Amino acid sequence: MDLAVTARGLGRRFGDHEAVRNVDLEIAAGETFGFLGPNGAGKTTCVRMLTTLLAPTAGAASVAGFDVAAEPQEVRLRIGVALQATAIDPKQTGREYLDLQGRLYGLTAAERRRRIAELAEMVDLGDALGARIGTYSGGMARRIDLAGALVHQPEVLFLDEPTTGLDPASRIRLWEEIGRLNSEEGTTVFLTTQYLEEADALARRIAIIDRGTIVAEGSPEELKRSLGHDVIVAEVDSPGAGAEAELALAGGEGIEHLEVRGHEVMVHTGDGPATIGRVAIALHEAHVTVRNLSLRQPTLDDVFLELTGNRIHPGGSDDTGEPGVDDGAGSDLSPRAPEAEP
Repeated sequence: MDLAVTARGLGRRFGDHEAVRNVDLEIAAGETFGFLGPNGAGKTTCVRMLTTLLAPTAGAASVAGFDVAAEPQEVRLRIGVALQATAIDPKQTGREYLDLQGRLYGLTAAERRRRIAELAEMVDLGDALGARIGTYSGGMARRIDLAGALVHQPEVLFLDEPTTGLDPASRIRLWEEIGRLNSEEGTTVFLTTQYLEEADALARRIAIIDRGTIVAEGSPEELKRSLGHDVIVAEVDSPGAGAEAELALAGGEGIEHLEVRGHEVMVHTGDGPATIGRVAIALHEAHVTVRNLSLRQPTLDDVFLELTGNRIHPGGSDDTGEPGVDDGAGSDLSPRAPEAEP
């Protein structure tokens, strides 16, 4: 199996704070790999190390066959990166930005024209190519950033929360573009995200990182099956009724775990069909009004909660190692960018 990304014992310290520790990864060429974790878990720090923006303080990693610490220039030539915070000049037009990216990667004028035309169609840039980037909507800005990462046809594409802040329609459109890149172009995609449905839809395999360490890895279905239980969802009239329902159900037969989320009471059980009737009876006897009672299989959100004790809340700021710490690495990933110092 050809590997696009490997890591062995990868770690990064910021002073006394260990942001990432002992991370092992193997990502096959042509795979879409999802990387999940709560804010501050180490996701972005890992991405910055794998993309040569931040030097590891422990372990080793290679991307596209080259060591990220010893051969950063070779890595940069073979990767595309779209980070959370873009560094695109808002005064440039989309065409000017893509042309500049092509120049930095050594493409000839003819190659740049051909590639810009391909990308305009691939990520649906349309008339925006001639407009200044400062006038773009959030969705269009994300698309031009993705196009810039693809100018040189990278072997590995790193996407750090690419759809954060987008409306649902723009998010789905970007999912389609990422899926097409992987299936039609054979591009390896390393995706960090706070949207669990995004990882479920796009990733063939997922790793969950918590407090700097990978706590689980597998396909979405494998991770869901690993919980070994069903989820009963009781929708009640009010958050106050949720507290009453929790009290009525606590310690009930077959109930492994209870969680109240606003108007919903989540009941985790090893045998959903056998337990849902008992839940209905207990709530009725406690005079809790139930609008809807349903049984479902676990989701990635349930897996995440089980493993980390948290739920992902999209839209928060992600980790940069440690609050207030400047890692000293810039965000310039062109082949001529300076190497990050440890």
